[in-house]
Amino acid sequence: MTQSQHPAPSQPWWKFGHVWLIIAGPLIVVIAGFITLWLAIRTPDPVITTDNYRQGLDRSRALQADPSSVAPAMQARNHAQTGVPPAPPAPGTPAAKP
Repeated sequence: MTQSQHPAPSQPWWKFGHVWLIIAGPLIVVIAGFITLWLAIRTPDPVITTDNYRQGLDRSRALQADPSSVAPAMQARNHAQTGVPPAPPAPGTPAAKP
């Protein structure tokens, strides 16, 4: 005797998990694009004035006149590169400006 074979009833497309996996990738990219657009509109780039070059020169001259103002940053950089902690300041030397 032969048994009649009935094909399985077909299911709608949304019942298959791999379809949602395929849809999820582009959907996440579109959502991330809208979030990026919202951030770009909400926080625009600052306006660069025409005297930024002069301000940079003034800062450079100020650092050349008083190099101790960047001493903590230099000590931290040197410590990060060598692993040797910075020496404490000698007694009687002025503290670095914050």
